[in-house]
Amino acid sequence: MSTTQDVDRQFAAPETLGLDTRSEFRQAAVTLLDELPEGTGRLLVNLVGTRRIDSAGLGALMLVQRRAAERRQRVVLRNANDEIRYLLVLTKLDDLFLFDFE
Repeated sequence: MSTTQDVDRQFAAPETLGLDTRSEFRQAAVTLLDELPEGTGRLLVNLVGTRRIDSAGLGALMLVQRRAAERRQRVVLRNANDEIRYLLVLTKLDDLFLFDFE
């Protein structure tokens, strides 16, 4: 029997998730999601080094989450700072993601 940890994939988000980094971020996330078996698995997006997310970055997060939902997978935002969590609450996107702190 496999555990959830066996089907986790993790990667670090850039320091600034925005217009200049959204495409690379989205492509990396979708590639990792596609490596997971459909219907299971979690993508752990480590935000420990992320200091700023703009509207383009929020859009990239939403697209990644949509891809995960299509594949019946989950996106976990790990180590999101207070400012990022507040931004997600303010934009009503916090319900789309799980949050985890190491």
